Amino acid sequence: MIQQNFTDEELKVVEVLKQVPDPEVGVNIVDLGLVYTVIKDDEKKTLVVDVTLSTPGCPVGDTIIQHIQTILEVTYPEYAVTVNLVWEPQWTPDMISEQGKMELNQ
Repeated sequence: MIQQNFTDEELKVVEVLKQVPDPEVGVNIVDLGLVYTVIKDDEKKTLVVDVTLSTPGCPVGDTIIQHIQTILEVTYPEYAVTVNLVWEPQWTPDMISEQGKMELNQ
């Protein structure tokens, strides 16, 4: 996770995103370190999430992005949801959380 300071409301969004798995490995995208930023603006009713994939050619990338978009639109129907796919900084396995590493090693 690149973003360091989350509001309480943004932390709730992060928890929702933990329901989105990477179908190839079965670990959620937050613990894999694929979620970079979450910006929830209650005044403007916008929700912007920056995510990456482990590789630009990830075969399930479209599926992951669509799952993120859908779960956020269902959870926050009154918000305009934007999911940005970003490539900087480049994802590395060092971004996987301790929880994610434990799940990968099971």
